[in-house]
Amino acid sequence: MTEVAPLARVRGSVRVPGDKSYSHRAVLLSALAEGASTLSGLSPGADVAATLEAVARLGARVEPDEDRVRVSGPPEGLRASAEPLECANSGTTMRLLCGVVAGVAGTHRLVGDPSLSRRPMDRVAAPLRLMGARVRGEGPTLHAPLVVEGGPLTGIEYRVPVPSAQVKSAVLFAGLGAQGPTTVVETVRTRTTTEDTMREAGLDLEVAAEGSGRRVELRPGRPRARGWHVPGDPSQAAFFAVLGAIHEDASLEVVSLDSAPERVGFVAVLARMGARVALHDHGSFHSLSALSSALVATEVHSHEIPSVDEVPILTVAACAAEGVSAFRAMSELRVKESDRFAGSLELARRLGATAWAEGDDFFVEGLGAARRFAPFRLDAGLDHRMVMAAAVAGAAGRGCAIEGAETVASSYPHFFRDLALLA
Repeated sequence: MTEVAPLARVRGSVRVPGDKSYSHRAVLLSALAEGASTLSGLSPGADVAATLEAVARLGARVEPDEDRVRVSGPPEGLRASAEPLECANSGTTMRLLCGVVAGVAGTHRLVGDPSLSRRPMDRVAAPLRLMGARVRGEGPTLHAPLVVEGGPLTGIEYRVPVPSAQVKSAVLFAGLGAQGPTTVVETVRTRTTTEDTMREAGLDLEVAAEGSGRRVELRPGRPRARGWHVPGDPSQAAFFAVLGAIHEDASLEVVSLDSAPERVGFVAVLARMGARVALHDHGSFHSLSALSSALVATEVHSHEIPSVDEVPILTVAACAAEGVSAFRAMSELRVKESDRFAGSLELARRLGATAWAEGDDFFVEGLGAARRFAPFRLDAGLDHRMVMAAAVAGAAGRGCAIEGAETVASSYPHFFRDLALLA
């Protein structure tokens, strides 16, 4: 059980870890390239460590060097491992690896921890099977352990049925070694990290708007080895943005962030609620500032935050707001590291707010500025984002105790240290 004490005031700046999405993709592209790539600013969490371990088992050389990591892809390309590819708690590792190994001859076994083994993988298996891979798993929705039989693939055009950057990315990674071009069409625009990093690695792809979505066409090829610098993770910055907005005496800044539009939807949501939060362009990077604010309720739709990763912390903001906030079309929350749909409702209730669900929507009647959150205890369900959301609420309110807080190491090992330094 981890105790979080209330902060009397919040001041200072924080540098969040390297962007996890970017880190995973930079590691995979470096392993697929021929020659040595140097990566600085990688996410230090266990999720990216799982991706590094997996590519090492597939034949890449991984060499930590002080604050950098060198990843060298073998000249002949990756090869099947006799050992399982351990994905730990990382859904990104498992889903993207499925795409990578689908084109690598041999049998690949992908395993994860109990939490990851409850997450559906059929949404990745479906397009990979259309390309020629064989994918097996447990149950009708293909839970891990997974077995992927890799071999020759054929490029396809695939329309993603549920918005998912991970599914899009798995298909594009498989397309690198396929015969002919591979096209992914999404009706809701998700984060462009895969497209951006593939371009940086010299790959040939075209991206075009298609209605409210996007069409991505990739031609097969091998990435170039290069130097990578990973920007700060905006999903982690969201926790500090909300802390600054809801704390009664706060002024803070988060520095050196990725600010791609699909990654910073939470900023627009908070601004709509009356939060004094802003992104600042410094040329090569962005920062985010947050000041104490009086919040009002709003309506949040999942298309504003395609990954829905920031919904738990936005739930905390809704608890501090005046009025009833609505979170629409949030079914994807149920298949994250934990059931974040139920978890967000439970957290809201523990804070003293009224919260209820109607189908895939849920609602939070906030406490307003006149009341601070009650002290509370929460079992975070081995979910790093629920841990951080609860900790922010405790720091801005009257403290809390969190069961399973150690799971924050999957994405942000130094979170509690950074939170304490703002006191």
